Amino acid sequence: MNMRTSNESLSGLRVLDLSRVLAGPLCCQLLGDHGAEVIKVEPPAGDDTRKWGPPFVDTDQSAYFSAINRNKTNICLDLSTQEGQEVLAELLARTDVVVENFKTGTLARWGFSDEYLLTNFPRLIVGRITGFGADGPMGGMPGYDAVAQAFGGLMSINGEADGPALRVGVPIVDMVTGLYAFSGILLALAARDRTERGQIVDCTLADTAVSLLHPHSASNLTDGRIPVRTGSAHPTVAPYDTFNTLDGQVFIGVGNDRQFRGLVDTLGAPELADDARFQTNADRLAHLPGLTAVLNSRTACFSKEALARELLNRGIPASAVRDVGEVLRDEHVRHRQMVIEQGQYRAIGIPIKMSATPGTVRSTPRPRGADTRAVLDDIGLDGDQIDHLIDSGVAQESAIAATKEWAAR
Repeated sequence: MNMRTSNESLSGLRVLDLSRVLAGPLCCQLLGDHGAEVIKVEPPAGDDTRKWGPPFVDTDQSAYFSAINRNKTNICLDLSTQEGQEVLAELLARTDVVVENFKTGTLARWGFSDEYLLTNFPRLIVGRITGFGADGPMGGMPGYDAVAQAFGGLMSINGEADGPALRVGVPIVDMVTGLYAFSGILLALAARDRTERGQIVDCTLADTAVSLLHPHSASNLTDGRIPVRTGSAHPTVAPYDTFNTLDGQVFIGVGNDRQFRGLVDTLGAPELADDARFQTNADRLAHLPGLTAVLNSRTACFSKEALARELLNRGIPASAVRDVGEVLRDEHVRHRQMVIEQGQYRAIGIPIKMSATPGTVRSTPRPRGADTRAVLDDIGLDGDQIDHLIDSGVAQESAIAATKEWAAR
């Protein structure tokens, strides 16, 4: 059951993952990638995302679920029962960090209020992820990623100027909330080293959405302006947009006047750098439609990859606009080990690179209940007690043989 190695940042840390869907599981996967021993507790019905497909990795696991649940052992436990709650108490007694995203008040209803947790397990760090938090006008309300995008204003600034508000095409609020929870837990661990006390790490989807509004929030707080949708263009930097080429689009991001001069020189129009309409960023923003038109007339003579490469060579940020398949086959993406292929397991790699204590992928996502017996044995239950919990349905073990572990060291 132990998947830890000694050469990882969080080796020796025990994490209980009580979360479902995305933010919590992603947070716990990050902890597991960097050495923590993570036990995922699933209810009898399983994590909702096991069924979020197609595509499916196997009959019990969607690609969605597989992407955020590696490096975890798995126990299936009905926490709504008294016996399940007794097992949870035993697990908590052996845990450094617990991550949960239950509906507000669920743990307290089961007897695990914040006061109980911090009194009985004083070193425990509780990572809590909710839609809107426990109190305030929206306290206790449910929320998914897109709901938070709508509530937090992200949809209002995403899309073309003449089109409707759009959801960002990835679950950005969920994923960043998972990253915030990961960061908060690391902060709490650092504080615990000094104080010997755990604490609550409180993250909400709504808070995350609001935090992602930069620079639009800064502009509104400064002069009251209401941001408008600008498509792929930047509201305060120009040119910073997609442009048409012979074979698709290229994104060009010019952050200063020197880069603008290099851009127009590459496009064969160096005189534009001295045009009074385009000499400074403020000038370019004031004459943006004209600038966009003249740049498009020039970029249309190039292929997207050749133009992007030439601009990059001149120190001007640019990239061809690529689809997901092109990205995952890219030579540099593979060089950075951002795609993992090990047997039948294919996934995104570990984005946090550590020189001395690198993260590792040690086990693939497990079948629901694959490690139930091993986990129950680890907390001191004997064979008869384990059989009773399984026979009564309080705990379940996988009908699928637990043969998915593999070493990647």
